[in-house]
Amino acid sequence: MKKTHAAVTGRGSALKKYQDVVVGSRSLAELLYFEWCMVLSVVPGAAGMALRKVFWPRMFGACGRGCMFGAGIVVRHPGRIRLGRNVIISEGCVLDGRHAEAEDAIVLADNVILSNNVMLSCKNGTIRIGSDVGLNAQTIVQSTSGCPVEIGNDCIIGQRCFIIGGGSYNTDRLDVPIRTQGIRPDGGVRLEEDVWLGGNVTVLGGVSMGRSSIAAAGAVLTRSVGPRTVSMGVPARVVRERTQ
Repeated sequence: MKKTHAAVTGRGSALKKYQDVVVGSRSLAELLYFEWCMVLSVVPGAAGMALRKVFWPRMFGACGRGCMFGAGIVVRHPGRIRLGRNVIISEGCVLDGRHAEAEDAIVLADNVILSNNVMLSCKNGTIRIGSDVGLNAQTIVQSTSGCPVEIGNDCIIGQRCFIIGGGSYNTDRLDVPIRTQGIRPDGGVRLEEDVWLGGNVTVLGGVSMGRSSIAAAGAVLTRSVGPRTVSMGVPARVVRERTQ
């Protein structure tokens, strides 16, 4: 998949570029249905929510019963996004499922809730979020260049958290710009079940957090931590283990 700038400014008609970058399909029927759903995205109040509840599920690759969609949601490549039952996506969220191959770039299991202005962004990466997970306001989850992000069941993600797989560039060469050296593979991010991230926590690529572990507010995790641990600081370090 081309980078966004190259895809938008390259050769080809404006319509085809829009279909490739935004809709994710050259099908005319899918384009028209997507456009109708985007018209409904800005309808306010109860009427807008009711209309989106009726029409939006058919826009996605899969969508279970009981899903609700707030106003002002931005969607890219909806056919690569799969939602379980009773998923709630609040106002201003971004679901960017762009991927050159994967049909399930973003997967949200049952009872996931995205609070206001949460961004889930794939750039040839994948994001999978387990059931009964809450992502608080302004959190960003990004997966790029084949570095997946996986969040297990029953996790709590605080406000303004930043979780990124594939977030670092190669920097070995000095004769060319960093931006042209490509993303360094880091294995992505894995949060096991029952993890709690406080507000403003950053989890960098290559990090895994064991089951029932906690990261205190403002922590920056640069290395993996085990189960039932409590981490804090910049860079984060384990300060204690949780016991019964």
